[in-house]
Amino acid sequence: MGKDNNVLGKGSVMRLSPTGLAMASGVLWGAAILFVGVINLGSTSYGAAFLQFLASIYPGYHFTRGFGDLLVVTVYGFVDGWIGGFLLAWLYNRFSR
Repeated sequence: MGKDNNVLGKGSVMRLSPTGLAMASGVLWGAAILFVGVINLGSTSYGAAFLQFLASIYPGYHFTRGFGDLLVVTVYGFVDGWIGGFLLAWLYNRFSR
């Protein structure tokens, strides 16, 4: 009964791995974009507004429904997600001290 289950100890704060969260965020965001893009190749109306929106954000990506452009936007999504995940973990670690 008197056992302390707090692994971190009193006053300890859990820290996030910036590179771990960056990789997870990058893979998830890139995969989500790729998933929508692949479905859009088969069904022209699915995700068209979303992919056109991404074309307005990521330079070099044009919504042409081609596989090459889909790879470009997937790489952009991975890099964007990676940076966002890294910054989120870094900010969390910085402010949770």
